[in-house]
Amino acid sequence: MPRTAPGPQLPLFCHAPDDNADVVINWGLGVDSTAYIARMLTAPATHGIDLEHTVVLYMATGSEWPETRLLVEKFMLPLLREHGVRFVQLARNGHLQGAGFTVLDDSRCPERLFARGPWTLWDDLESVGTVPQQAGTRKCSLWAKGDVGDWWLRRVFGGRPFRQIMGFNADEEGRRFGDQANSKMPGRTGEFPLIEWGWGRQRCEDYLLERFGVHWPKSYCTFCCFPASMGALPARLERMRCHPELAGEVLRLEYTAMSLNPNTRLYGRKSLLELLDPDHPRDRACLEAFKRELDMPWALYRVRRLFLLSDDGRRRPVMRSTERIDLGRPQQLSQRLATISQRHGIEVEHDAAYGRARAWARPRGAAWPMAEDLFATAPARVIDKQETGFERAWNALLAGAADQLPLA
Repeated sequence: MPRTAPGPQLPLFCHAPDDNADVVINWGLGVDSTAYIARMLTAPATHGIDLEHTVVLYMATGSEWPETRLLVEKFMLPLLREHGVRFVQLARNGHLQGAGFTVLDDSRCPERLFARGPWTLWDDLESVGTVPQQAGTRKCSLWAKGDVGDWWLRRVFGGRPFRQIMGFNADEEGRRFGDQANSKMPGRTGEFPLIEWGWGRQRCEDYLLERFGVHWPKSYCTFCCFPASMGALPARLERMRCHPELAGEVLRLEYTAMSLNPNTRLYGRKSLLELLDPDHPRDRACLEAFKRELDMPWALYRVRRLFLLSDDGRRRPVMRSTERIDLGRPQQLSQRLATISQRHGIEVEHDAAYGRARAWARPRGAAWPMAEDLFATAPARVIDKQETGFERAWNALLAGAADQLPLA
C-alpha cells in the first residue's frame, strides 16, 4: 500500500466545476460501470444524459490493483477529457465521519486517478488489527464508498431531485431491489441502465474488449475477502502471484490480525498464508515478500475480549481492549513473553516460521458470558483502543478472579 497520501491537485487550464448537476454516475472502476460509461459516451443524448449536468463520482478506497489504475488512466480518463465530463474523486479523512471527507479532484479534464486519500480502508483495518469480514453486510464498502459518496451528495444536492446511475449488471437484478429498498436520501432516484439493456457481466467484458482491445479486470481491493465467497478465489490467488509485493503486504495485514485473533482468516475458513505453497516458485515469491514486510518493529500486545449477554439473554456485540505493552524485535518480545508466562505456568505458542508468540492468560470459554485475555506479538501497526465502559464490564464479570498475567 502507498505509505503517503497525495494532496489534492487540480489539473491546469480547467474550468471550475458547475453546481447545476442533476445526474450522478457511480464509477467503481470495474467492468460494469466502466462499460456503461464508455457505451453511454458514444451517444449521451440517446441514453438520456446531458453531460453539462452530469457528474461521474469515484470514491478512492486506497487499494486498487495497479492494472486497474493503468487502464483507467490509459483509456477512460482520455475519454472523459474528450467529452468534458465532470469527474469528482473523493476520500475519507479518518476513521470517524467527524474527521470529514476530501475532494481529491473535481475537474472536466482529469489527468490522473487518485489512488488514495488522507485515510484509507487499509489504514483503518491495519490500525485496529483486523481484516474485512465476509459475514453480514459489506461494511467495508459502506465505510469506504457509501459514507463518502453520501456526504458529497448531501452537500451538493441538499435534498433537491437528482438521478443516480448505478452500474449493476443484468446478472444482479437483486441488487436493484436492495438499492431501492435501502435508499433513504431525499430527492434521489436510482437508475440501473445495464439491467435495462440486458447487459450481464460477460456482455460488459466483451464490449470493453471490443472497444479497447484489453481484458478489463474486476475491481476490488487487494485485500478483499469476497472473491472467496463468490467462487473467484483461484483467480484472486493468480492475481496475487502477479504482484508478490502486494501479496506480501496483504499477508502481513492478515498475519497481524490473526496474531490478535486466530479466527480472523482473510477467507473465512482459510487464510491466505495457508493457500500459498512454498514449493511453488510464484507462491514462494509472495512468501518472501511477506518476510520482508515483517522486517519492522514489533509490539507485544494485550488483547482482552468480553462476550456479554443483554438483559433479555441475547448476545451483545463483542467488546475489545487492545493495549501495547512493549516494543522491540520479534525474538526479544517472544523471549520476554516466554519468561513471564513460564513463571505463571502458562503455555506460549511460537510460530517458528514467521516469529509470532502468543499466550492465553484466560482462554475463551464455551458459553456466553465469558472473557478472553491474550498476550501476543505482532508487527507494531495496531493502535491502543478500548471501547467505552470496557473496564467496568471487565471487572464486573471477573470480580474476584486471580488468574491475570502481570507484564508490568
